[in-house]
Amino acid sequence: MEFLADIHTKAVHFPIALLITYSLLEIIGLIFNKKLFTQTAFVVLITGIIGIFIAVLTGNQAFEAYQHWNEASSNIFNSHQFYANITTWFFVFIAALRTFLVVKKKFNGVIKYLFILFAVIGIFFIYKTAEFGGEMINKFGIGTEYKNEQMQNDF
Repeated sequence: MEFLADIHTKAVHFPIALLITYSLLEIIGLIFNKKLFTQTAFVVLITGIIGIFIAVLTGNQAFEAYQHWNEASSNIFNSHQFYANITTWFFVFIAALRTFLVVKKKFNGVIKYLFILFAVIGIFFIYKTAEFGGEMINKFGIGTEYKNEQMQNDF
């Protein structure tokens, strides 16, 4: 499963892009009152959630593959994992609630504005997750070939 660990730093960019695109489409759909944008936003949201689960799977493998955890890198990892979990379940909640409201034909009016707020909050969670993930890469080289080779040469 080391293959999955190796692709984590690449796989995470898809859900990031998709969920930010979802947020923008949700906003555009409300501003221009176009059903096409809000319907597309929902499809992009579901695709982004699938991407999140792939990112979590590869992230768990990357965590297992890295052998040189210390207190500082573990603290950053814990923050990264915390925000990754919040991001994952927050967007799953948005998708479930949105699906329920669409089925009940209540996805309209003020409710749509609430989803713009949700989308902005979701972008914040994405940012925090990425911030800590980037910190692990920049400070400790976690997930990079260079750091893995350097660690092997040290032993």
